[in-house]
Amino acid sequence: MTIPDLKHDGFGPVIEQPLSRVQQIAGMRLHAAWTQIPHVTHQEEADVTAIDTLRKQSNAADLLLKLTLLAYVARSTLLALKTFPRFCASLDPAGAVLQLKQYVNLGLAVETPKGLVVAVIPGADILTLHQLGERINDVATRGRNGALKPSEMEGSCITISSLGNLGGVGFTPIINPPNVAILGLSQARTRPVWIDGTIAPRLILPLSLSYDHRVIDGADAARFCTYLREVLGDAERCV
Repeated sequence: MTIPDLKHDGFGPVIEQPLSRVQQIAGMRLHAAWTQIPHVTHQEEADVTAIDTLRKQSNAADLLLKLTLLAYVARSTLLALKTFPRFCASLDPAGAVLQLKQYVNLGLAVETPKGLVVAVIPGADILTLHQLGERINDVATRGRNGALKPSEMEGSCITISSLGNLGGVGFTPIINPPNVAILGLSQARTRPVWIDGTIAPRLILPLSLSYDHRVIDGADAARFCTYLREVLGDAERCV
């Protein structure tokens, strides 16, 4: 079924704004992904109070590199992929063979002047936390400046889409083929949490994991997110 032609005659003035080539290509890919992949989204929350405290201490000591919370989440996600390799795979076009990748290239959704793209950090799993933070800052900066090369937007194994401080308590990120999963991050907020009989302020980060249900079932997704939540709750495991 096709979308019918839209008629605006008689309702009021309209300004036409052509989409950039990047937006057109992204739109076609997203439409194909949404209609051809059975999406399911698992929502989770992680207490990132400890790693945020560690992050601030690290940033105060390092005058050159300022780590973001995204760097710690990316590092934790890479650790989770080692335990759950099915999330680092692709499904062949016939849907009969699962291709388990023996490398980990991390995709990051980056906002550019021409539209949203996925920048790729090759071999992300062998990088230290600080190296990963440097690469994230690099692709984000060059993405905002429109300086990413086409070769830097290919070959991802899993994608992270972060809304940062823009807001939101959860969303449904669309899988970036040929990935089988994408992790969405909403805004971390301080909330009162009941811990050992006492209410304490904790920094809570909402996680939204969309996955291809042909490859990953709900139990796998729940285990992956539980593992990720546990790693994010333990600052020592993230570094």
